Amino acid sequence: MKTPADLPVLVKRSLQAQVIGPIHAEMVEALGKEKADAILDAAIRKAAIAEGKSFAGKAPGGETSMAEFIKLYDLWTADSALEIEVLDATEDTFNFDVVRCRYAETYREMGLGHIGHLMSCNRDGNFCKGYDPNIQLERTQTIMAGAPRCTFRYTYEKAK
Repeated sequence: MKTPADLPVLVKRSLQAQVIGPIHAEMVEALGKEKADAILDAAIRKAAIAEGKSFAGKAPGGETSMAEFIKLYDLWTADSALEIEVLDATEDTFNFDVVRCRYAETYREMGLGHIGHLMSCNRDGNFCKGYDPNIQLERTQTIMAGAPRCTFRYTYEKAK
């Protein structure tokens, strides 16, 4: 029997969104959009950090690295969930553009495009905080926010 951990990430995010969407709608009604968004944002960020820590605990020999981090991207791109163009992949950098994001497409199809960035995009940099705080993400645009591509620029900044 498959466990949730065995499911492709896009399927997990879709299932989560089916639950989160109605809860968010109720929070908006009770608290207003600003407070509801802030609560959802905080919860997803904390979950992403916890997920990053969990993956760090599974790293070979307990040692995280950019190389191991890059391997994890197979999970998020599985089943063509993300179509990416890799620009650079070294021991210190992982730079790529997402040219198609089925996460954004799925949230929009579900009528949840307005909170897709909270449920998905905000996970990326926060995952790094839990996985290896030396990995930093800079992203200037996302498909979720209407841009033609997402710009992912990861750098490994060794502790000083």
